[in-house]
Amino acid sequence: MSLDNQTVAKYLEEIGVLMRLAGENDFKAIAFDRAARTIENLDEAIEEIIAEKKLTDIKGIGKSIANDLYALAETGSIPVLEELNSRVPDGLKQWLNISGMGPKKIYKIHKELGITEIAELKQKCEDGSVAELSGMGKKSAEKILKSIAWMEQFDERCRFDEAERVANMMYEALKNVPGVKKIDVAGSYRRRLETIGDIDILIAADSEDVAHIFDVFTGHEQVVEVLGRGDTKSSIRTKEGRQVDLRIVTKKQFAAALMYFTGSKEHNVVMRQRARDRGFALNEYGLFHLDEDGNTDFEKPKSFETEADIYKELDLNWVPPELREDRGEFALFEEKEHIGLVNDSDIRGVIHAHSTWSDGKFSIEQMARACIEKGYEYLGITDHSKTAAYAGGLNIDKVKRQWEEIDALNQKFSEEGLEFTVFKGIESDILADGSLDYPDDILAGFDFIIASVHSGLELPKEKMMMRFENAIKNPYTTMLGHPTGRLLLKRDGSALDMNRLLELAAKHNVVVEINASPWRLDLDWRFGNKARDLELITSVNPDAHDTEGIDDIRYGVYIARKAKFGKERVLNTLSRDEITEWFTNRKSTKN
Repeated sequence: MSLDNQTVAKYLEEIGVLMRLAGENDFKAIAFDRAARTIENLDEAIEEIIAEKKLTDIKGIGKSIANDLYALAETGSIPVLEELNSRVPDGLKQWLNISGMGPKKIYKIHKELGITEIAELKQKCEDGSVAELSGMGKKSAEKILKSIAWMEQFDERCRFDEAERVANMMYEALKNVPGVKKIDVAGSYRRRLETIGDIDILIAADSEDVAHIFDVFTGHEQVVEVLGRGDTKSSIRTKEGRQVDLRIVTKKQFAAALMYFTGSKEHNVVMRQRARDRGFALNEYGLFHLDEDGNTDFEKPKSFETEADIYKELDLNWVPPELREDRGEFALFEEKEHIGLVNDSDIRGVIHAHSTWSDGKFSIEQMARACIEKGYEYLGITDHSKTAAYAGGLNIDKVKRQWEEIDALNQKFSEEGLEFTVFKGIESDILADGSLDYPDDILAGFDFIIASVHSGLELPKEKMMMRFENAIKNPYTTMLGHPTGRLLLKRDGSALDMNRLLELAAKHNVVVEINASPWRLDLDWRFGNKARDLELITSVNPDAHDTEGIDDIRYGVYIARKAKFGKERVLNTLSRDEITEWFTNRKSTKN
């Protein structure tokens, strides 16, 4: 069995979680946690160490864990993991999806109340049983109920990255099937919504090829249930729990069908009315002339090849799918051919990333070299500040030692001939009164500061706005991080007057990040028009805690485009020299 360091670490992490859910000694679970972190941070390939039977040479890997990993390499499974999986009820594992519910808390409630299902947990929170447990209380029970309500509300939806894996899998499986002339993924996925319901795939094919294409689709190895199969549409459910709908149309119908099934409903309503105003009927089959009585004349279709042709016929330039939400796109594209939306290739550097100095999984140098490999010109390292003790926040002594490491690393890169810079940043907690987490003399030493809220997320709107206003007015605040603090499908964002917050940020030249983590995607794209009116600057930030997380930038770019941000309003489209100058100038004018 082929094993990389990250895969092995995930197995060990899972064992640690299941041990806690099973109520086992926490020291055992901690040993697996530490082993996972150790293996993640190894410079060597774990597979080679396993092959040489030298795992116990690694500090923190004892004989028992070593034998577990040898078994994994030889058999593809770990006996202790299989045993734990059989012992821990599946219902209990689902509790891990409830925001704020860690394994220890889950086991405590499970043991003392004898419940395993989410429905039972909900009932026990409602009848006061959970609140009566030691260490819990009424507020804890209320938070659990709120999180469960969010889970129930969004049960049929998933994050974009989860949908992406399924959409890509089915797209790749179908694109080269004989008879497929055109293929695209439509629906909310094509519009880049942050959460997705069903996944809609559209194919153009001749009638004689439809049956075979549906056979391939419904027979895919990931399909667990065929929900329906007709002459033009089939629906399946995958092992991931996602519903995928496949519609097959003729090549002539493809552009109209793609537009229709991309949506949004609101965008389509306006498009259909524009068509009628010009003597046409627009539907999923095409664009047709209206007869004298205003009825659709299906015998008189209007010829077209692409979506752009249909838009042109309705006196519009082509509207990018991300913008099809009836939020001002019609006025824009009546006048403009394009509005210069930011692209992945425009991003020149990585801002907002964590290292092993706080809660990241890789060293600063490892994160930097990963950025270099991906073609970026700089890395803004932003470990947590001292108040975030739960995340290994840096005290002042650690800050100064980290600065020394960054200086030495930049010198090292220069000597290697690499045109790459690591900037000294921090993700400073915004404290209860809106102040930042260090005295001014330390704040002044950073190249930039991201100010974020991580606690007290449920404050009343007035108090939360006061908190943010004070942080925005602080001359050392460069940008706001994940302003609402939401976790998609798990936790609602803080109560904020976002329009007022954006006005304050623009007035004080504070950047508001688009946190590109698919769990957050915050700033919400729905405030894009307001940001555009204010000429607000954003930064598309991965909030990366490991090297893989750097690639989350693309999700942030999707949201930036959906919020109508052009390259000129995205901070990290600046080159290394340009952003160095930007940081320097901002500090000199603010402080």
